[in-house]
Amino acid sequence: MHSSHGQPPAPITRTTVLNQLLPTPHVTQRVEIRRITIAPNEAAGLHVHNGPVFGAVETGSVIYQIEGEPAVTLKPGDTFYEPEGARIARFDAEGEGVTFLGYFLLTIDQEPEITFPST
Repeated sequence: MHSSHGQPPAPITRTTVLNQLLPTPHVTQRVEIRRITIAPNEAAGLHVHNGPVFGAVETGSVIYQIEGEPAVTLKPGDTFYEPEGARIARFDAEGEGVTFLGYFLLTIDQEPEITFPST
């Protein structure tokens, strides 16, 4: 396949899909990546992580909302960032469910944790 100018397409392209500044410096000694699947129409519920989490939707869709901010619908290829300690009000799988990769930035002895505040 050639472009309209007769040039072949570039063999490698690089596109930045997320460039997130962290609110404070974060010591990261390892990154754990998890493939997470949420069944159709299931809600993760209000939750908080013990470190910053980055993610990318692989399949399906999810309604994502940090408490106090507008909700957005994420679809395949979309990325998200859950700040350390932020209250995630919604991470609700839509009708087809959702599978995403979660990237957990951790210190050497830290394990990813999630808590579910009651209010």
